[in-house]
Amino acid sequence: MPDGPLYVPVRPEHGYFVTCFFRTPSGRRTAVAFTTSVRLLAALGRDHPWIRLSAAALRSLTAPLGCALTVDPRSTARPLRPPRAAAPPRRPRKDARPRR
Repeated sequence: MPDGPLYVPVRPEHGYFVTCFFRTPSGRRTAVAFTTSVRLLAALGRDHPWIRLSAAALRSLTAPLGCALTVDPRSTARPLRPPRAAAPPRRPRKDARPRR
């Protein structure tokens, strides 16, 4: 585990920042942290909010939840379920009468 501070992704909720949890490829819940802000922003996007925490502080937050801690993930997992496809656009029937 790194000695220095970790960069932890968060999300705003009700005026506070809440730690983000992710899923491993097998579906287990995990907290994610990065050793640099550059790595975090490269993985999650340049506008993703983050905070700095020590590894001990992050472990104390995640341990009661039974979550693993993943540091500097190299890739993101695909969703377990594929997203639903958008419904195709509806075309008017040729024999339909216009509405008045």
